[in-house]
Amino acid sequence: MIATNFSNVRNNFKEVCDRVVHDSDIAIITRKNDENVVLMSQVQYDNLMENLYIRESKANYQWLKESIQQAEAGKLVRFEVGD
Repeated sequence: MIATNFSNVRNNFKEVCDRVVHDSDIAIITRKNDENVVLMSQVQYDNLMENLYIRESKANYQWLKESIQQAEAGKLVRFEVGD
């Protein structure tokens, strides 16, 4: 995680963005009066939103947990995909 001030981000914006995207890092940009900002890649944001969506529905979340338990127990079904 990167924690840096606004001036540093302004002066090194491309480098900070590259690190966030290429290293799957998150940047906390500190500002006056604790009005901080978090910078993350769209991939990370989309993943976060998807996880929040899944967890909003108890039924979806329970289905996901059961699926994970089945996979961990080796109860997998293999399908062959044709051409």
